[in-house]
Amino acid sequence: MAKERSESKNEDCWDLAPIYKSIEDWKNDFEKLSSDSGPLTKLKQFQGKLGSSSETLTEALKLQMDIDRELGNLYVYAHLKHDEDLADQGNKTLYDKAMNLYFEYQSISSYVEPEILQIEESMMNEFLKDENLVEFKLYLEKITRLRPHTLSTDKEQLVSLASKALHAPAQIFSAYNNADLTFDNVIDEEGKEHELSQGLYSLYMQSEDRVLRKNAFEALHEGYKGFENTVAEMLNGQVQMHIFNSKSRNYPSCLEAALFPNQIDPKVYHSLIDTVKENIGAMHDYVSFRKDHLQVDKIHAYDMYVSCAPNTDFKMDFDDAVEVTLDAVKILGEDYQNTLRKGLTEQRWVDRYENARKRSGAYSSGSYDSHPYILMNYNGTLNDVMTLAHEAGHSMHSHYSDKTQPYPYAQYSIFVAEVASTFNEELVFRHLLKAAKNEDDKIYLLNQKIDGIRGTLFRQVLFAEFELKIHELAEKGVPLTVSTLKDLYMNLNKEYYGEDFCHDDHIQYEFLRIPHFYNNFYVYQYATGISAAFDLVEQVTKSKDPSNYLKFLSSGSSDYPVSLLKTTGVDMQSKHPVQTLIDRFRELTKELKATKSNANVVQE
Repeated sequence: MAKERSESKNEDCWDLAPIYKSIEDWKNDFEKLSSDSGPLTKLKQFQGKLGSSSETLTEALKLQMDIDRELGNLYVYAHLKHDEDLADQGNKTLYDKAMNLYFEYQSISSYVEPEILQIEESMMNEFLKDENLVEFKLYLEKITRLRPHTLSTDKEQLVSLASKALHAPAQIFSAYNNADLTFDNVIDEEGKEHELSQGLYSLYMQSEDRVLRKNAFEALHEGYKGFENTVAEMLNGQVQMHIFNSKSRNYPSCLEAALFPNQIDPKVYHSLIDTVKENIGAMHDYVSFRKDHLQVDKIHAYDMYVSCAPNTDFKMDFDDAVEVTLDAVKILGEDYQNTLRKGLTEQRWVDRYENARKRSGAYSSGSYDSHPYILMNYNGTLNDVMTLAHEAGHSMHSHYSDKTQPYPYAQYSIFVAEVASTFNEELVFRHLLKAAKNEDDKIYLLNQKIDGIRGTLFRQVLFAEFELKIHELAEKGVPLTVSTLKDLYMNLNKEYYGEDFCHDDHIQYEFLRIPHFYNNFYVYQYATGISAAFDLVEQVTKSKDPSNYLKFLSSGSSDYPVSLLKTTGVDMQSKHPVQTLIDRFRELTKELKATKSNANVVQE
């Protein structure tokens, strides 16, 4: 049974004191920000005046950034506390208050962009001669680029007022998925009963006990099946929110509405899907290899994560995982390595282990004024080691961007968010593979790396295509019924995994449990991220010079994301990075087959 939060050791939990020493301090700052005489009220007073002078515009923008920065501290503290125990009503109250204040801020500040767009270009050029406004030049250029999709002040305020209601599907899904949904216990091959939770599920999927894997897979998806109509409506509500936003802002489609602000051509999205599907035989070959290895007629979904290495029981405690990660990133220099060491071993960046009602999964978070924070549910598997490396990559990306960039440009784009994380994963994999003691360990690591690419490239592109198709259907007025969604998801699985894969009925319910479908066109960026990261690792390891990469980590949003990657030599508008990674996938599969064959010869 997962233990209560109160039973956890301090060193296993993140330290939120650098943000706020106590909830009382949080409440004090909340009251200051939300009071009738506070900064939000002052921001209202600039409405209708932004075009009067460069001094007025500068003062308003600085006030807005100050509010946004303080609100970031309030929100991050509240959401971290909330995720410690999703049923804790006190923490939920903090989170709700932070969200309500955020929506109020959105409503109050909704006039800013429309007013800036009303300033004539010649006047804006004059304003930008004011040295106090220069720091906002790129920020203002990005707003100006959105001119065709920005509404009048009153309409922007109306859209802002609707934001809270429009975000309800995502919040409802999070509460249902992380706090309310429970699963039946499952039986292993010896008849022993095991608790099933979101955190334990991934652990069971790696077990050599096929009975346990099968029962866990079926029990988990039976849990979602019991609420299939409810969850399908949640997902439909999220899609309808995207349609509302795209239509109200005059975008041709939901996809273009999601990509345009970061200057990402929809061709990048479509090219990613096309490149993977042109090479889908690589995935089918790997499924066939697994079938032969396991000596079964068909591979089931619950057979895709168990190691191909016989009798491999990879276990690594958290402290050892930290040392492995630190050794692997040594190539990035002393500053990177020492900063990460301090964060993981002294400053308590990481909330390490699962506790009752803790948010599932893993993430990196933090505000501009805090160090990064990492949520994990660490169980000691290789996947957990890789997850630590992954989230540490995010955290160091945030550290360098926050340290280098002024507040308006510190937050990097989602498009490049997965580059630093998967870069670290690749470094850790190479470190572990080099240190492998025998053929079985090498087989295990190769298999895990192949599965990592499968999960981050092929699986996420399947998700991306599903997400694109459900939006296209809804945009055409096709009802997103649960049967429509199930059929679509099942057909995509058949296409991606091929004839040697057994498409059990439970597969059609898998889309019901994917939280990323509530984050607007996010998943494709895992695939572009890993492709760019692999390219960058090759560059750094061959040149032994991390300077370009560290400059990229420090760049925040000081330019558009595709342009930032181009400065490192990675062109995501071409098929090359994705194709190169797929070729690597094929090479690793070939190496795995050869290593396994050699191991069998030695055993004979």
